Amino acid sequence: MGNLASVEKALRHLGHECRREQDLADASRLILPGVGAFGAAMAALGSRAESIAAFARSGRPVLGICLGQQLLFEEGEEHGRFGGLGLLAGRVVRLPGEGVKIPHIGWNELHPPHGATQFSSPMLQGIEPGEQVYFVHSYHCVAAERSDVAAMSRHGMEFVAAVQRDNVWGCQFHPEKSGAAGLRILENFLRWN
Repeated sequence: MGNLASVEKALRHLGHECRREQDLADASRLILPGVGAFGAAMAALGSRAESIAAFARSGRPVLGICLGQQLLFEEGEEHGRFGGLGLLAGRVVRLPGEGVKIPHIGWNELHPPHGATQFSSPMLQGIEPGEQVYFVHSYHCVAAERSDVAAMSRHGMEFVAAVQRDNVWGCQFHPEKSGAAGLRILENFLRWN
């Protein structure tokens, strides 16, 4: 749901071919972009949700962007409780909005998680702590596994900005709208083995 054209444009700018596929059998990588509500997106995926989960279990790289990252988790609490793809342990909850405007729209800094001074994820290779990326969201991911968190950001509270477990990657922000830093992240995903 949402931002497919901007993701396709960014990938073509980087010199890569992309296709909108229903059948994932021949795909080497999968990008799951999205804007909208968690439950509606899972309903729109329908039977394709299992194909996406099977694709990820096959070891091929998967990148979830914004709502796409949220769908990687077990459940979302937007307009009710809905099951997600279950590729990462945790849930998606509303940003508290205490003293800040919700939705969170705009540029914000990325920081390494857990007090680290540099990013360790291959997704963020070449990204310096403090680089800014573009966010549009009202909900955030609460990862059950600390090791799945690749980057954090802050909007009234610290929240998970990026995740990675093996071949499953996610960005709460929009790399396709985040200038040079975002293009670098997409390139890292496209070249990762």
